[in-house]
Amino acid sequence: MAENTGQERTEEATPKRREDTKKKGQVARSKELNTLVSLVASAVGMMIFGKQIIQDINLMLKNGLSFGRDEAFNTAELSVRFMDAIMACVWMLAPLLAVLTVCTIASPMSMGGWVFSADQIRPKMERISPLKGIGRMFSPKSLMELVKALGKFFLVGGVACFVLYTVLDEILMLPLQPLSQAFTNTGSMFIWCLLGFSSTLVLIAAIDVPFQLFQFKKQIRMTKQEVKEEMKDTEGRPEVKSAIRERQQEAANRRMMAEVPTADVVITNPTHYAVALRYDQDSNGAPRVVAKGKDFIAAKIREIAEENEIAIFRAPPLARALYASTELDQEIPGNLFLAVAQVLAYIFQLRQARRGKARMPRPPRNIKVPEEYRLREQQEGIG
Repeated sequence: MAENTGQERTEEATPKRREDTKKKGQVARSKELNTLVSLVASAVGMMIFGKQIIQDINLMLKNGLSFGRDEAFNTAELSVRFMDAIMACVWMLAPLLAVLTVCTIASPMSMGGWVFSADQIRPKMERISPLKGIGRMFSPKSLMELVKALGKFFLVGGVACFVLYTVLDEILMLPLQPLSQAFTNTGSMFIWCLLGFSSTLVLIAAIDVPFQLFQFKKQIRMTKQEVKEEMKDTEGRPEVKSAIRERQQEAANRRMMAEVPTADVVITNPTHYAVALRYDQDSNGAPRVVAKGKDFIAAKIREIAEENEIAIFRAPPLARALYASTELDQEIPGNLFLAVAQVLAYIFQLRQARRGKARMPRPPRNIKVPEEYRLREQQEGIG
């Protein structure tokens, strides 16, 4: 996108961008660090297991080269000896190979973590494009690779010459030594050679690791437009968010309408507002709003209340006050207790009268609503 819009990649990569690039298999890697870790692991593994490996080699050679004339002409016996020698080599080198395997896996994970992506092995035309290939040849990364190659050649070559010069006398003495001693000395020289070569790669890896991290960080930078687009995708585009809110509102309305049959009374405006209240006489709590709405929603609440024979009480100021001050599934505010208590008392008495257990009550008149709600209605235009 930066190429198409002419914008520069000046913004640091977002966490989502980092995660996406990691899924594509693009992470910071240092070949020099991997080589250094492999050499050091080999040297350490030889220090730990070298003595046992040399003893096993001596034993394997002794068993493999000790046979009589009859065994020499017995092809079946030679095949068995050959397979035994192979298995002996496998078991002999298994600990050293295990150390190398663990270190080889742990080294790249220390920089970019474990990554497996089929995207990196998928054929891409840009990889065989001559123009892009020439561009990669003269890129800063290629220049760095050239510098590293020359550095490794001179450093490793110089150290190799120095190490060989220091152990030249010992190498020339090896043919004159017993086999077991020659193997021991060879293993010792091999370990010191590995450590010598590793010391040269420490300097190269110390330069290459920060460079690779810097290059990768620069490579995944984003333009300002990309950041904006990602924020839209992450937070949701306005039209998508609006559709989601509508669906959520529809689901909430369905749940709310399902609570209307459980209400004790529906207080109305009578046409614009409707608030359904439920009061649990066995609890110490205040009446609770189970449904509320205005206009179309209010009409639907009244319709469901009539279908389920829920009492509908007309009290415009109280309906507006309850609608404005109380959310769904909340108890009514304390300053509306008296007004709501008058309505509920009438509703409960009306139920008793319909069952023939009491006289028909008179509906309460002049239900008073605190002045603060009237002032709020005037300010907010609630009517």
